[in-house]
Amino acid sequence: MAKRKRRGKKKIFRLNLWLWISSILVLAIGATFWSQTLIYNEENAQGQDVVRQQNIAWINQLAPYARLMQEKYGVIASISIAQAILESDWHTSTLSPQYNNLFGIKADAGQKSVVLPTQEFQNGEWVTIQGRFAAYDSWQESMKAHAELLYHGTSWNAAQYQHVLAAKDYQAAANALTKDGYATDPTYAEKLIAIIQTWHLSRFDVPQK
Repeated sequence: MAKRKRRGKKKIFRLNLWLWISSILVLAIGATFWSQTLIYNEENAQGQDVVRQQNIAWINQLAPYARLMQEKYGVIASISIAQAILESDWHTSTLSPQYNNLFGIKADAGQKSVVLPTQEFQNGEWVTIQGRFAAYDSWQESMKAHAELLYHGTSWNAAQYQHVLAAKDYQAAANALTKDGYATDPTYAEKLIAIIQTWHLSRFDVPQK
């Protein structure tokens, strides 16, 4: 009987030892996972901060010229900046860094241009087409072309963007861009307003008299 008791004690001891080792392994694995998660979150946060600082730097680069275009052509500065952000996807689209076209402006006949695929909203759905876009020598030239387009209108309608120019604030101007047919995206105005409010772009607007 005594031998059986010792064997029972050995079994209990082995079971406890196995449970103890298992607990140690689980804790070690958990600690490693938690450590890796913290490192990933920290690196991700640092990466997001770098991107944010780059975005802010680009906004600050565009802002003075956008204000100048507002004073000369009446296009609200925050609208110009927000359109540049949206159309160029924060200066990452092929058109923006390579061809200085911040706004996706199509090329006129005889103008320096490039043909690239683009998406347009037609008949209730997004379709990919080949578009001929203007190519500029500088981003300032692109911003000026954008302001002149809104100011002078299109070749078939000089008053095409009259509601944009008449707008007293960025909300009205954003909605006017859709009303006047600047973009085919039905949510275009909402996207512009969200960008302006998120990045506080209205602080660059020239006070209107």
